[in-house]
Amino acid sequence: MAEADRVPAGINPNVPSVARMYDYYLGGRDNFAADREAAEKMMEIGRRMGNDAREIALANRAFIGHAVRMLAEAGVRQFVDIGAGLPTQDNVHQVAQRHAPGSRVVYVDNDPIVLVHARALLARDPDVLAIEGDLKDPDAILDDPRVAEHLDLSQPYAVLLVAVLHFIPDDAEAGRIAARIRERLLPGGHLVLSHLLYAGHDMDDVATAGQQVYSGTTSGGLARRGYDEITGYFDGLELLGPGVVPVADWTPDASPGGSYDLSKGGILAGVGRRPNQAATF
Repeated sequence: MAEADRVPAGINPNVPSVARMYDYYLGGRDNFAADREAAEKMMEIGRRMGNDAREIALANRAFIGHAVRMLAEAGVRQFVDIGAGLPTQDNVHQVAQRHAPGSRVVYVDNDPIVLVHARALLARDPDVLAIEGDLKDPDAILDDPRVAEHLDLSQPYAVLLVAVLHFIPDDAEAGRIAARIRERLLPGGHLVLSHLLYAGHDMDDVATAGQQVYSGTTSGGLARRGYDEITGYFDGLELLGPGVVPVADWTPDASPGGSYDLSKGGILAGVGRRPNQAATF
C-alpha cells in the first residue's frame, strides 16, 4: 500500500509526528517519509553526542514495561498513559494484564493516527480505552466522563508521562502539568515519568540542532532540562526502585548498549508514589 493511501483524514504526512518518529526508532512501520527523515536526523545528532538514539528509545520502552510490571505486582490496577504513542509490542495494558488480570488502562494521545491504530487494536478489550486528550490539560483528561466510567478514580491509579513532558518547551508550563498530576494522585497513586536530559553547555550545538528538528514536528519544540529540573517533577512523592536515573539503568539486561554516559545526555526515568499521609506540594 502506498503511503498516500493510508493517511487518515486531517493528517499531513509531510509534517513529522513525534509519535511516528518514535515508532521508527522502535523499528515500527507506522510512519511516513517525513517522520523517517526527521528521526534519522535525530539519530545522527545522537551519534554526535556519543549516544545511540535508537538504543535509548528501546531502553525507554523497556522501562515502561518494567515500571508497569512493578506497579501491577504491587497492587496497582489502573493506569492512565498520557502521550501513549503508537501501539507496539508489550503495551501497557498487555504488561499490566499479564501480571494482574483485570487491570484497566486508559491511553491518551492527540495524534489521530495513534488513535486510529489504538482503537482498532483495543476494540475487543473492554478493559482498555483510548481517547483524544491534551497533555497541557490533565484535569480535562482525568475529568473526562469516559475516563470516570472506565476507571474508579476513588481508588489509586498510576499516571504515565513517558518521554512526553520534554515536548513542552516552557518550563513553567511543564512544571504546572507535573504538579497538577501529582495533586490529582490519591495516596498510593503513582507517577511514571521519563524525560530527555540536557547534557550542559558542552553539548549546546547538538542540543540546538535537536531543537531545530523538533521545531518542525507536530510537537513544535523540545525542552532543555537538567537533572534537578527533572527530579523536581517528583516533588512530594516517594521514589521507587533506583530513583531518577538514566533509563537504561532501570532495565540493564534489556538495554543492548548498557547504561549510557549521563554527561552526553539521554533520558532520565523514575517512578514516584504518593505517600499514604497527605503530601505537601
